[in-house]
Amino acid sequence: MLVIIPMGSDVSSRLASLPAMSKSQLLALWKECFGLAAPQSARRDLLTKFLAYKLQEQAYGGLDSVTRKRLRDLGRKLETNPNAQLSGYPRIKPGTQLLRDWRGESHRVTVLETGFEYAGKRFSSLSKIARVITGTRWSGPLFFGLRNTQCKEPMGDQRS
Repeated sequence: MLVIIPMGSDVSSRLASLPAMSKSQLLALWKECFGLAAPQSARRDLLTKFLAYKLQEQAYGGLDSVTRKRLRDLGRKLETNPNAQLSGYPRIKPGTQLLRDWRGESHRVTVLETGFEYAGKRFSSLSKIARVITGTRWSGPLFFGLRNTQCKEPMGDQRS
């Protein structure tokens, strides 16, 4: 059975048809999408996942330049040191002080070489400090305003 997906079809129907395609059909679609032949040894499930990403990228756009740069930097770091620790958010310079007002009280955290200091104690993560302050689980970087997402209180705790 030959499954042909016209390039003008909507993305969701194109994605839905991928699992029904044979490997040879996936290879042909790969050539159409990427402009070169797929590795013959590539497994069917990987071809499907890469093609699904590519079809969505073509329809909705790819990664922004900042994300592409971050991924390249992470790749270089891992090539140099496969055991490197990768941070999910930018490194904050030691000595930086983070301030957060919570329920009328000001909280100050000092960034250390390894970890953080709050209320005279050392902590390994901002999330642990946020939990001490609020009594609930928080993303520490979110709580202290280090993420782009607007900082909101956890569900069920709407007081400020």
